[in-house]
Amino acid sequence: MRRVQSRKISDDIMEQLESMMLDGRLAAGQKLPPERTLTEQFEVSRPSVREAIQKLEAKGLVIRKQGGGTFVCDNQLKGLADPLFDLMSKTPSTQFDLLEFRLGVEGMAAYYAAMRGTPSDLKKIQNKFEAIGLAQIENDPRLEAEAVFDFFIAICVASQNSIFLHLVRSMASLITDNLERHITMLARSPDMFERMRNYHKKLLAAILSGKPQKAWNESHTHLTFVEKELLLQTQEQSAIRRSRSGMQRYA
Repeated sequence: MRRVQSRKISDDIMEQLESMMLDGRLAAGQKLPPERTLTEQFEVSRPSVREAIQKLEAKGLVIRKQGGGTFVCDNQLKGLADPLFDLMSKTPSTQFDLLEFRLGVEGMAAYYAAMRGTPSDLKKIQNKFEAIGLAQIENDPRLEAEAVFDFFIAICVASQNSIFLHLVRSMASLITDNLERHITMLARSPDMFERMRNYHKKLLAAILSGKPQKAWNESHTHLTFVEKELLLQTQEQSAIRRSRSGMQRYA
């Protein structure tokens, strides 16, 4: 028989803060509430809170900035290297690989968001949907891409799947670049603005009404359509380049 050791309060506090990081309530780069606030929220002593934060710091989950407070580290997923992502963003064939990745993850995130989303989660998704409309009015592909990514992140939060959330967050720059490229290319079609708006509207409605399968179907239908449109435009551009090259050769 072994001696039973009492559990330290700081371990409970640490686990609660870790849980908040996993489910998105504490995002990468976000500042933790002051020790005094955490003491009141958890109804514990200040030394216990300080010890919990020290343990998180030792794990590399938070970082203290002199005179600035304690922040959630923004490099927890270092294994997915930025240089590799940068290379991927510049490789045309990888754009379709990423689209296939989004087809799987966005569809499943939407499915579980419709199934598990809380009223607070759903309100955030609706707010992010409205932000997409405002970004489209600005006619700025990058701004629109960032708004669409934020909409997707809100859906991931509502899915209550921490793997979806943190994997997608770790790929923020790559996915946003991918979205910007697609928005720029699709904008050549005159009715594309309305098509994109209708897709996001239908997806939102499916999630808000708690219809998981419909939410998944809306995501799948949209991304499949985007893939076909991009393939068509890529083929047309390739044909134009070949034509121009031939004309120059015989000029």
